Amino acid sequence: MNEYTDLEALSQCAFDDMARVRPVLDKIADKWTILILTVICPKPSRFNEIKRRLDGITHKALADALKRLERNGLVTRTVLPTQPIGVEYAITPLGHSLRQPFEALCAWAAANGDKVEAATLRYDNTGNRR
Repeated sequence: MNEYTDLEALSQCAFDDMARVRPVLDKIADKWTILILTVICPKPSRFNEIKRRLDGITHKALADALKRLERNGLVTRTVLPTQPIGVEYAITPLGHSLRQPFEALCAWAAANGDKVEAATLRYDNTGNRR
């Protein structure tokens, strides 16, 4: 098999299993999930540390995302016996299994962000906006 047929088989598998694939992708492919998991993958982190590393996320958006990730089994929440009480978030083995694809996606975004932006500008400047 060549790379094209491998991708074609993978794509067909995803389409055949769309009823199972889509709800899972909805849970992991939102605006912040990839970035949150990338931040806490190397080591557990406290809420404010995560917030500082994710420039632009609001307190509410981070709190909601962490609750979702905990509910979906990707993150654990541990209350620390400190004064004042602290909370630490860590990635679970299930969440850790996303590390490689998420790091690859982040690397792709970093390497191709300029190309995507240039394509967007070209499209917008040719009057294709609707």
